[in-house]
Amino acid sequence: MYFGYLLILISATAFGLMPIFALYAYDQNVSVNTLLFLRFSFATILFFSYLVLNKKLISITKNQLFLFVLLGGVLYMLQSSFYFSSVKYIPASLAALILYLYPVFVAILSFIVNKEQLTKILLLSIIISLIGIICVLGAPSENLNLLGILLALAAAVIYSIYIIVGGRISLQVPPVVTSAYISLFAAISFFIVGLSTKTIHIHFHFIGWLSILGISIISSVISMGAFFAGVKLIGPTKGSILSMIEPVVTIVFSTILFHENMNFLQIIGGTIVLSGAFLVVIASERNKVVENKMDF
Repeated sequence: MYFGYLLILISATAFGLMPIFALYAYDQNVSVNTLLFLRFSFATILFFSYLVLNKKLISITKNQLFLFVLLGGVLYMLQSSFYFSSVKYIPASLAALILYLYPVFVAILSFIVNKEQLTKILLLSIIISLIGIICVLGAPSENLNLLGILLALAAAVIYSIYIIVGGRISLQVPPVVTSAYISLFAAISFFIVGLSTKTIHIHFHFIGWLSILGISIISSVISMGAFFAGVKLIGPTKGSILSMIEPVVTIVFSTILFHENMNFLQIIGGTIVLSGAFLVVIASERNKVVENKMDF
C-alpha cells in the first residue's frame, strides 16, 4: 500500500527537520532538557486536544498504559540520553552513523519477535542505505572513544526496541492515541530529569519559542503521527528502512538554510539512501502482485 510508504516518508522528512529547529533554539540558549520537555508538552496538548475535539479519545487497558509509559517515559528517555551523551565522546557524525544502524536491529528483532520475513531484498536495501549514510555523514576516524561508540550503539538498540514495541501497540490503538500517550510520558520523564538537574528554564526570546513550536508541531505531532500510521500499514522493518532518509533531509535543509556546502560525495550518498528506500517499496509491491496472482 503506497499510502503507508508516503506516511513514513512524510514522518522522516518532518523528523529530519528537527536538528534545524534545534539549532535555532540552541542559538537562543535553550537547554536540551528544556527543548525536549517543551517539545513533548506542546505535542501532548495538541494530540489530546485533537482527540477530545473530534471525540476520538478512547479508553486504554492497563497493559497498554504500561507500554505507553515504557515507550515514552523509559525507551525514548534512554535513547535520547545515550545519544546526546555519546556526542560528548565521539564526533556527532559518527554518533549519527552508529544510530542509523537501528534498521538492522529492527529487522532482526522483527524476525525474532514478530516472525516477519527477513528477505534478501530487505537485507540488501539496509546495506545500500547504510553505505549511503556513510557517504552523507562521512566516517570520521579520529576520537574513536570506546565509551562514545557503546553509548551510540546502545541508543540504536533502544530505538529499535522502541519501534518494535510501538509497532505492536499501533495495531491495537489508533496512531494519534499512541502518539498522544507517548508524548505525555516523554514530557513527564524529561520534566523530572530537567528538574532534578536544574536544566529547565523558559527565559528566551521569540525565535526560541518559534523553534520549539516548529519541533513540537512538525517534528513531533506530524512525524510521530505519520510514523505510527505508516508502520501500521507496512510494518516496522520497512518503516525503519525508509526512515533512513532523515539525515539526507537534514543535510539538504542545512545546505539551503545555513549555506553549508554539500559536497559531491554527500549528493551521491543521498542518492544511494533514496535508492535503498525505493528498493524496499518496489520489492514489496512486486511481492504483493505475485501473491494476488497466486490467490487468483
